[in-house]
Amino acid sequence: MAAKRKSDRIRERVLREWRGVDEPLDMNAGMHVPAETIDSLLLRLGLQDGFDEEQVKRAWRELAGDFIASHSAPESIQRGELVLRVTQPAMRFHLEQIKPMLMKRIGGLLGEGKVRTIRFKHG
Repeated sequence: MAAKRKSDRIRERVLREWRGVDEPLDMNAGMHVPAETIDSLLLRLGLQDGFDEEQVKRAWRELAGDFIASHSAPESIQRGELVLRVTQPAMRFHLEQIKPMLMKRIGGLLGEGKVRTIRFKHG
């Protein structure tokens, strides 16, 4: 065992001379675990619980009803903003009128505060 300790000391000395510095005390000092970084990023963006954008797309027909769903579709959700693509200006006007009701239904599906605003896009 003593020989191993001596060889460890020799190894450390050779490495110190070769590197020009001592071994760091903690090899993991200053290292970040990806999960911690991602969790803190999601927390800052208000998405700590997360949600599935595809979940909204699949549930849109149930949320909005058959008629509205046939003339509109969720395009994306980013930073709490749901972008809805609408087929015609009249549908956009209608959706603007029922926006509070849609927000309430979306909040019930995803959880309150996940979607803070809805933006309509013609196309």
